[in-house]
Amino acid sequence: MTLQECYAALGGDYAGVASRLPTERMVQKFVLKFLNDGSYDLLVRSMAAEDYAEAFRAAHTIKGVCQNLDFTVLYQSSCQLSEALRNGFTPEAPALAEQVGADYRRTVEAIRAYQASNGL
Repeated sequence: MTLQECYAALGGDYAGVASRLPTERMVQKFVLKFLNDGSYDLLVRSMAAEDYAEAFRAAHTIKGVCQNLDFTVLYQSSCQLSEALRNGFTPEAPALAEQVGADYRRTVEAIRAYQASNGL
């Protein structure tokens, strides 16, 4: 699997990130680092604990990372969740958090497939 195929699988914009980062190796480095980011786990824990200020912070962090890496699908859902949590709990937040979870899993699965196919 190529990095471009990984981006297609996760619903991202490879051309966008490639226009900002100087080399494919650098794109690869940051894509793989995404697997170690704890923001999604923090989001899940915070939502379960009804700590919506912390959940907002986690969703906002996911949004920012995804914007920088052009992970378009996950960026869009985390952006919606971030806005829903900006001032605390809103009724749509749980459903949006579920969508972020689905998009996050899609993203991680694509990155792991890329990682495995390239022996990284």
